[in-house]
Amino acid sequence: MICADTSVWVNALRDRDSAEGRLLDRLLDEDEIALPVPVRIELLSGVSRDQEPRLRRALSGLPVLSPTGATWERMDRWVRVAAARGHRFGVGDLLIAAIAAEHGTLLWSLDSDVARMERLGFIARYGAERQADAWSDGGDPPG
Repeated sequence: MICADTSVWVNALRDRDSAEGRLLDRLLDEDEIALPVPVRIELLSGVSRDQEPRLRRALSGLPVLSPTGATWERMDRWVRVAAARGHRFGVGDLLIAAIAAEHGTLLWSLDSDVARMERLGFIARYGAERQADAWSDGGDPPG
């Protein structure tokens, strides 16, 4: 199972023919995508009024992952570890990542903060190997 964060969804919804759009469509067809509650809320709060019912229907078929007490405890630990190593993260990114980690899913994100979380050992990212290969071939890192 893969949690796609808001950055992936926004890019895919803006351009269905983008690499993210095509891959997200395929993963949705294969029932591989889970939806953390904060991503659902971010998407629904950012969509236009006339597109909101359509997006709500599309998202309704996905498994929704919610935070638990353990999620907040995990975030608290991560904040301490990150601060000790000179890193800071936004609450929203931490929440989405902690939900993904708690449910044992990969996290697909275009956000460089999520890549830093992976380097700290907090999460496993979807597509990290492919992105790293692109960077070593001279491509620019996303974001």
